[in-house]
Amino acid sequence: MAQPHTPTPADLQKNVTETQSSGERGRTALAVGVVEKIAGMAAREVAGIHALGSGFSRTFGAMRDRVPGGKSSVGRGIKAEVGEKQTAIDIALVVEYGVVIPRLAAEVRANIIEAVERMTGLEVVEVNIAVNDVHLPDEPDEEEEEELSSSGRRPRVQ
Repeated sequence: MAQPHTPTPADLQKNVTETQSSGERGRTALAVGVVEKIAGMAAREVAGIHALGSGFSRTFGAMRDRVPGGKSSVGRGIKAEVGEKQTAIDIALVVEYGVVIPRLAAEVRANIIEAVERMTGLEVVEVNIAVNDVHLPDEPDEEEEEELSSSGRRPRVQ
């Protein structure tokens, strides 16, 4: 039994162009947030990423996550521009200490491009990566820092 053919982004783009010219009954528009979420999930799949976003956006996001009914943002730290056929993505991230940053950036870039093109059919023209910080093994996360500041003292035992 033959396996079904999985369409490539080029196939999808070709099909969209052909169906629109032959009288398609509508068009599909993708919100910027869709591309940002896909890119965020794809970036998080790469080992060596500690967090996405700048220090300010991570702090603001952690506060928003604590508000009852607030939603966690998968696209935090990601900005996308979306056109009819192409998209460009900027991502800010924090890496774990010890990773080779150029290799990690190449892996993140490739993962984002593959996921966005496969899921949306858009051509990813560029993925710009800004490494804003390195997370050291003995540094507390934002959640731990907030607990320390709210109690006013450090725990005696770790």
